Amino acid sequence: MIIYEVNLTVDAEIADDYAAWLGPHIKEILEVDGFLSAEWFEVEADGEDYVHWCVQYRVKDRTALETYFVEHADRLRGDGLERFGGRFTAERRILSRSASIGQEISLY
Repeated sequence: MIIYEVNLTVDAEIADDYAAWLGPHIKEILEVDGFLSAEWFEVEADGEDYVHWCVQYRVKDRTALETYFVEHADRLRGDGLERFGGRFTAERRILSRSASIGQEISLY
């Protein structure tokens, strides 16, 4: 599994409209084969001019993500650009697990 992360900086004046669009947009992306789940976080940041969000998608594997890029990304990204172009930015990154580190719990 990999994480596909999208970090958004949205003009505060359109944040409510953008949020109303973003929820269904996330659900539409989750319909793409290989996308398993998503979490939408508010990022704490200074300033009142922008709202910052981070959306993390859990994706089955890199092949599923590549299929998204080739077959779906332009159309899905284009919708947001058409509606809100110039009033938000999106930065993307792909995270692959290197290790899982946790605390062992003793029952004794």
